[in-house]
Amino acid sequence: MKERNTLKPLFIAGPCVIENADVLDVVAAELVRLQRKYDLDIYFKASFDKANRTSLSSYRGPGLEQGLQMLADVKTRHGLRLLTDIHESSQAAPAAEVVDVLQIPAFLCRQTDLLVAAARTGKPVNIKKAQFLSGLDMQYPVEKCRESGAEDVWLTERGNSFGYNNLIVDFRNIPDMLRFVPRVIMDCTHSVQRPGAAGGKTGGNREFVPSMALAAKAFGATGYFFETHPDPDHALSDGPNMLRLEDLENVVKTLIN
Repeated sequence: MKERNTLKPLFIAGPCVIENADVLDVVAAELVRLQRKYDLDIYFKASFDKANRTSLSSYRGPGLEQGLQMLADVKTRHGLRLLTDIHESSQAAPAAEVVDVLQIPAFLCRQTDLLVAAARTGKPVNIKKAQFLSGLDMQYPVEKCRESGAEDVWLTERGNSFGYNNLIVDFRNIPDMLRFVPRVIMDCTHSVQRPGAAGGKTGGNREFVPSMALAAKAFGATGYFFETHPDPDHALSDGPNMLRLEDLENVVKTLIN
């Protein structure tokens, strides 16, 4: 455990979903600034398709082809490494041509075909722990990926279902998952969600994000995930739990000192 916790902290940050090029550029520019100022190991995250929205009328994103092109443009303009999530096996190969890390959404972390397809691309795979699983249960998704050729597998804690419309974080999951992988990331923003609790969409409590991050640090997390937006109250997905972009630097500073 001691050796694993000497890893340099990894940061994943960006808007929940691709809204438009302007939002991507504003967030990416701030991440580049923070990367240079604090020598951060950082990945830009945004989704080309949110296939698990609460309502059929909820905004999902621009889709695979356009979304990947917009992410490629971010890499070209800003030089940031990229992470995005995939929901179907057929998305793994085309996404891997553009992004540096493929992410498996929490509700899909047991989907064998999806895990195998991601692993076979040769890219690092970040598996988000399902809201219905323990940290120890994540041994098996990790094994699926490794047995399918993945050399670099990460795990992400994002809370567990706690009754209806609520999540709770058992921070013991972090050291439990460090038994299987050296990189365990705390999703500091999705863990403060109130799933489906805002009248057909997900609510959240972004004021608890900094505390979630610090608690995860105390339990040995080796990475931190923040969805962030210049105007989260008007974001098209996950606004209530997203960190204001202007607040990101202060949170980051508490985690690297």
